[in-house]
Amino acid sequence: MLIMTISMLLGLLALSVTAAATVGLLGMSLAGVYSPLKLTNAIGELAWGTSAEFLLVAIPLYVLMGELLVHSGVAGRMYGAVSKWVSWLPGGLMNANIGASAMFSATSGSSVATAATIATLALPEQRKSGYNAPLFLGSIAAGGTLGILIPPSINMIVYALIANVSVPKLYLAATLPGILLTGLFIALIVGLCLLRPGLAGKRPAVSWSERIAALPHLLPPLAIFALVIGVIYGGIATASESAALGVVAATLLCAYKRVLTWEMLGRAFEATLRTTGMIILITLAAFFLNFVLSSIGLTTLLVNAVTSLDLPPLGMMLAIILFYILLGCFMDTLAMLVTTAPLTVPIVIALGYDPVWFGVLLIVLCEMGQLTPPFGMNLFVVHSVRGQGKFMDVVVGVLPFLAMLLLMIVLLLAVPQLALWLPGQMATL
Repeated sequence: MLIMTISMLLGLLALSVTAAATVGLLGMSLAGVYSPLKLTNAIGELAWGTSAEFLLVAIPLYVLMGELLVHSGVAGRMYGAVSKWVSWLPGGLMNANIGASAMFSATSGSSVATAATIATLALPEQRKSGYNAPLFLGSIAAGGTLGILIPPSINMIVYALIANVSVPKLYLAATLPGILLTGLFIALIVGLCLLRPGLAGKRPAVSWSERIAALPHLLPPLAIFALVIGVIYGGIATASESAALGVVAATLLCAYKRVLTWEMLGRAFEATLRTTGMIILITLAAFFLNFVLSSIGLTTLLVNAVTSLDLPPLGMMLAIILFYILLGCFMDTLAMLVTTAPLTVPIVIALGYDPVWFGVLLIVLCEMGQLTPPFGMNLFVVHSVRGQGKFMDVVVGVLPFLAMLLLMIVLLLAVPQLALWLPGQMATL
């Protein structure tokens, strides 16, 4: 049963079948072969029950909030302000790519949206200032991955639904690793540019008066982030309600900046519909597949088989990590998350690990999947925005950042409190 499941999954991926169709076809095929009951009759009820889940309302709202900030020009002004404050560091604007990605992630929740936005803003500067192209492109692609780790994160909402864990706890658990990973990326750029100054290009000359004048452009995204996250932990609103408040705040900001037009809203709504449609379709197909896997007993069989191997918990966890790294080379990260989490979460819990900690680890592994060739989504996004040069430039540029992601995984394994300390502090209040 397991061999057939993996073979079908890899076969559909090899045929370039879209993620939602792959997950749905896999569920229907397994139901037809292994179940005496007609499980496909449950598709309608499952789709309705899942799509009516109140937590899913947060997904289109977070996407719309990010799109409003992009189309209103707030994201562009934010990038300019960040670049002025970090330009003194070795690596100059490459550090701005990471810093601006971290800030935009706090209002977007999407890795692809973050990478596309920062690439659009940063690439013209790379051509003018003579930065090393592969490393500059790699900094944009790697910075984009912060969109699914730094709260609010769409992928974390999906994981919370699958693993039945608290979204606020997940957001808290991801905060310190997100900040640490941002610091690791910047430290990598600084170190490489100190070792090889030719990578750094021309650092822009910025006066302190220019830096201070740019500070107001950092306030709007920070204020929206504080609003969205603050009302959750203040007990005022749920994750979905806080997303709605974020959209209201972004809309008012657009009105204040006098960029709130029907044309701008139309572009933001269209982009939101496209992204949300893709995410929800994958999620609905995944919930059907999860239902099939439970009905035919594959989940229970797999958990029993793994626990009967008598491997130490760390050995089993290392095998799971290797599995995700390899799978991330060939599969869309959201599809990978929703397809495999129902199988791996019960195993992780049986091994004695915390599902909230594993959620953070899994999101970091998904970040790696966004950067690993041949199908890393952020690689294609950055290359398509660039519109010239070789695709291999982006691939070569992300390799040092993949090493930092591996280091982050090692740190989470060695020091689980990196993810669990903040949720533990909130629980004691």
